[in-house]
Amino acid sequence: MTISELKAMEDILACLEGQDRIFLVGCSDCATVVQVGGEEQVKEMAEKLKEHGKTVTGTIIGEPGCHLLHLKQQLRQNREALQAADAVLVMSCGTGAQTAAQATDKPVHTATNTLFLGCVERFGQFAELCSACGQCTLEKTGMICPVTRCSKGLQNGPCGGTTAEGKCEVDPETDCAWLLVYQKLKEKNALDSLKEYVGPKDSFPHPGHRKLEREGGKE
Repeated sequence: MTISELKAMEDILACLEGQDRIFLVGCSDCATVVQVGGEEQVKEMAEKLKEHGKTVTGTIIGEPGCHLLHLKQQLRQNREALQAADAVLVMSCGTGAQTAAQATDKPVHTATNTLFLGCVERFGQFAELCSACGQCTLEKTGMICPVTRCSKGLQNGPCGGTTAEGKCEVDPETDCAWLLVYQKLKEKNALDSLKEYVGPKDSFPHPGHRKLEREGGKE
């Protein structure tokens, strides 16, 4: 799940300066779950833009917003409303915004800040679990990611600054990730995993533009 938050309205309006006719794009997936780009939020944004003198020419909810072919199809179905717009405002993650930029030649702006990859703990509560480093070693650490959960991103054990209460020295409110790893591996009788050295990650985050094409994939 990609976790994002809405930008402040003044920041959104600053991006739209000089562009008065706006087409809104939400997302049926992550942005709907985190309540930044679902149907309700898109409607609210349309009203706020109108209050600030903008005209909303049309809206869609991407299914999802990061699926290029689907998004192109939805935009074609709303061609007149899109053509009437000065710009497109995307209410999903950064990937959704970049997908929209590929799907139209209109100026595209993002209404959100993309924060992290995480799980939904309960309604409205999200936990950061993954940094999408592309070199996953979760099986060695009890399915707890040290790149994300350790404040220092340490790969081979704790830093030595863990408090007596098992908290992180960087953030005293956070459990030491490596203590959590140890406890999880002990539960599974798999502490030998800690004896295996994990080398440095290749340049993290990965540079350049990566693509993944699965055999037989058409979309």
